[in-house]
Amino acid sequence: MKDSGKSIEEISKLSARELALIRKRYALHCKYEEAVNLYANTNSTIRNIAKQCMVSEDGLKAYLHKHWRELMLYRHGINADGKDPKEISYYMPDGISCKAYEKYKDAVQACKSINYIELNISQIARKFGHNATSLANFMQIHYSDLLTRRKKIREKMGFRNYYNQAVHQNCVKQYEAAVEMYRNTNLSVKGVAEQCNVSDSGLSQHIRFYHKDLMKEKKEARQKAKVSGKKKHGELLGNGRKNEPLPATVEKYAEALALYRDTALTAKEIALRTGVNAESFRFYLHRWYRALVLERSGIVADEDAEVNMVRERQRMKTVAAKYAPAIESLQQNPRPASQVAVEFGHNTEVFRNYIRKHEPELAKSLGLKPLPEKKNP
Repeated sequence: MKDSGKSIEEISKLSARELALIRKRYALHCKYEEAVNLYANTNSTIRNIAKQCMVSEDGLKAYLHKHWRELMLYRHGINADGKDPKEISYYMPDGISCKAYEKYKDAVQACKSINYIELNISQIARKFGHNATSLANFMQIHYSDLLTRRKKIREKMGFRNYYNQAVHQNCVKQYEAAVEMYRNTNLSVKGVAEQCNVSDSGLSQHIRFYHKDLMKEKKEARQKAKVSGKKKHGELLGNGRKNEPLPATVEKYAEALALYRDTALTAKEIALRTGVNAESFRFYLHRWYRALVLERSGIVADEDAEVNMVRERQRMKTVAAKYAPAIESLQQNPRPASQVAVEFGHNTEVFRNYIRKHEPELAKSLGLKPLPEKKNP
């Protein structure tokens, strides 16, 4: 399996965070080691391998795509020819996978040729050693116009067509609600199938067969999201998924997020209290709840705006809570700010500056001069 590529001496000089990342990467490789061996040495599908190794199918796909792309290209029958594997696609420009194209290209040419016009799709499939249903499905998805033209020519020549290209009414009823949900939401096919309690593979095939306009619309939306580079919360990404945290991640940080929203505790204090990693929690907040982070920092700005939070932050919620008892005591019983700062354990000069900046009326009553304005360089 892959390792960090570092010597013992180099590893000994790494920081605690870098070591944690190496341990996490090593644990990931160990988790999928058996699955990778099965993927490399058998013809079993990723779904079956995931079930056999009791790992997530989506997780295994992502792991193979990131760390074993050369192996995936080999399984798809694609030769890298010295090129960077990351730059090679599994699909041709028209959306057909390279593996499927190589498998069915001779049968497709036979369907195009007048020399095989007397044969139906099932007979052509058997002639070239394919499953009849698989070839028919492939043709229906990628060469539906060819099937229509071929059917008309066969009818004119007196050959009977024993297959029906029209959608069955029971399928229309079965998937009607799911198709509408897929059309009007940003949910994936799998997410729609789960909500409508239908087969995800069946729904996917139904949409690809009979709702090509919808497939084209979704593809254009994904392409637009990919080109724009803007990843707004809840919108589609280039891979068709919604830009949102995984359910497991939401559950992991639910308690910490509630404390961050409803209390004045710092992110570090919340992390200690809830047992989550402080840096990971900060990343989660800035990635998915930037508006809340801006609000806590006292910054009035759109969540998508580029803001230097260190320079722009005003009265932070945590700082206001820190000085609130001292300010209240000073308002109820006026006395020197230095005395109150000592009583409540605050730095005297920092406390004075806070009063000048955020409590100007109180500062005026105490005789504190306002802070000098900063001159632009």
